Amino acid sequence: MAFLYPELPRYTNTEDLTKVYDTLLAYAGQLKFLLEARDIQVEAAPATKVYTVVSVSEIGRPANGDIAFSASASKFRGYVEGTGWVDFN
Repeated sequence: MAFLYPELPRYTNTEDLTKVYDTLLAYAGQLKFLLEARDIQVEAAPATKVYTVVSVSEIGRPANGDIAFSASASKFRGYVEGTGWVDFN
């Protein structure tokens, strides 16, 4: 099994402080790259939340792509960032 995150080497000599610093910089760069890649995947994923509510105003913080059935309007609505709730029918 391959490990996603690298192990940091053990340095015992104080003269190796430059190596420690360089290793930490490389590790931080790899970690930043992995976290940014994961953020892009999460943001690009379709919504998985489907609500049934009396009114879409009940949904406090909708995410782009959320879907709701508004019982008061008898309509399905989708949330579009910057536009708000849009009727499907």
